[in-house]
Amino acid sequence: MTEAELETELLTTIPLTNAMALRVGACDGTSLQLMAPLAPNINDKGCAFGGSLASLLTLACWGLARLTLSRAGHQADIYVQDSQLSYFAPVWSEVIAIASAAPDDSLHAFVDRFAQRGKARLSMVADVCEGSTLATRMTARFVALRKP
Repeated sequence: MTEAELETELLTTIPLTNAMALRVGACDGTSLQLMAPLAPNINDKGCAFGGSLASLLTLACWGLARLTLSRAGHQADIYVQDSQLSYFAPVWSEVIAIASAAPDDSLHAFVDRFAQRGKARLSMVADVCEGSTLATRMTARFVALRKP
């Protein structure tokens, strides 16, 4: 699966992504970047809406898990199991979320567990920055189950 195919999947299966004007950026095998312009994701103060930030971060993590398994030849249903969000600073420009495996986990181990058992969990971290300042961080755990 390519980044373009992931973007098409997100835009055709999750209506919210169209309203957000979501775009899929690069996936380098360790991280995935998703972007959304500020205008459709704005709040009453003129900065990025917290719900849009949460959605983009969740989708970045989900997308990285989806791409990783797909590129390894696996089909899976992927779910967010739990997540925690921290908001540190407002975002006044295009929202760019970058997701990667948490420091105590790895995408390689995730694929190996899935290949062996048909299910696996992955701890992830996703960030949105405003310039060089960390604005929002999500830590989350996702679960992948082999499709029947």
